[in-house]
Amino acid sequence: MADFINVTTLNRLAKNVLAQCEPLSNIVVCGEISGFTRHYKSGHLYFNLKDEASSVKSVMFRGQTRLLNFEPQNGMQVLAYGHATIYERDGAFQLYVDYMRPFGAGAAQMAFDALYKKLEGEGLFAQERKRPLPSMPHCIGVVTSKTGAAWQDVQNVIGRRWPLVRLLLAPVTVQGLEAEQSIISGIRALDRDERPDVILVTRGGGSKEDLWIFNSERIARAAAACRKPVVSAVGHEIDTTILDYVADLRAPTPSAAAELCVPDRAEFLQKISVLQENIQNNIQNRMQICYNKFMMVGVRQSMLQVQQGLVRRRQALGQAIQNMEGAQSQKVSQAERSLQAAAALAHSLNPYAVLARGYAIASREGEVRAVEELNPGDRITLYGARAEADCTVRSVRKIMQGSGNP
Repeated sequence: MADFINVTTLNRLAKNVLAQCEPLSNIVVCGEISGFTRHYKSGHLYFNLKDEASSVKSVMFRGQTRLLNFEPQNGMQVLAYGHATIYERDGAFQLYVDYMRPFGAGAAQMAFDALYKKLEGEGLFAQERKRPLPSMPHCIGVVTSKTGAAWQDVQNVIGRRWPLVRLLLAPVTVQGLEAEQSIISGIRALDRDERPDVILVTRGGGSKEDLWIFNSERIARAAAACRKPVVSAVGHEIDTTILDYVADLRAPTPSAAAELCVPDRAEFLQKISVLQENIQNNIQNRMQICYNKFMMVGVRQSMLQVQQGLVRRRQALGQAIQNMEGAQSQKVSQAERSLQAAAALAHSLNPYAVLARGYAIASREGEVRAVEELNPGDRITLYGARAEADCTVRSVRKIMQGSGNP
């Protein structure tokens, strides 16, 4: 009786043979996706890859799907990286996919459009989410390859334009299977670090396939979740990625991004010079205004002093006039009193006043004569207050002092 093997052994032998076949252990297969299914519990992806003549069953386990940066769809042309083997239980030849990316312009655009529509619907591209960059950052975090030209361009431009700013590099891989997680980790690390004011995610130019990693949904969400403003500068001006739409600012090139992140030292110095000139002019104008006001105050003060002097002199003149008038009044009063005294004295010495009291004046030959000057026989005239009499002296007798009247 001939030897035989069971089905399990057959499938296992076939699997071992395929495992020893080096071309099948690390292979890239190009094909169109059909019969695509995402298992709702396990998260595994099941689909067929087909071309014009054949198809092959394919599976991508949940652990590998985290590397996908697009949403697979039926009819999409892809490159599937993995290994081919036999699934023992069914004896089915299958391709186990470790990584997959769109292939060809049509497939890439289809994946791009699908993700764009999804994220746009969530509001990740909304203009109101965009944050302004700091006008004068102290530190810029840079997510890029430390050996790439983009890092050198950023250092050169910022060193020339604004050397005061610090650059903090988060070195990452920008292509290959590890690139997506490396970039995400770099963004998150810089966002946690308190030093950077803004985060720049950049790489130099390359093919669309080289730049495709920046269309990753996970990278887009990492950038959208940042607390700090994010600048995207991937490839050249004509290259556009999903990250560009999520970022707060998109720059056409790494060099342009560096220019947008910092002010220009020459322009800043020019502004300072203009401000300094304006300040000096303003100070001069204010000094001139103050000087003019001071001069006006000085003139007013001088006029006030003159006015105050005039007031003092007017007051002194008024006081002098009052003093003169008082002195004059006193002198007039004294003069009146003296005049009254003199008048009284004159009145008392007025002979006519004496005559009014009954006395008479003797006159001889028109001259008043004292009685003792008369001689007997002299013809005299006696003058009284209201009459006169012609008389002849009969005799003259002398009267002793103190004897009284006869």
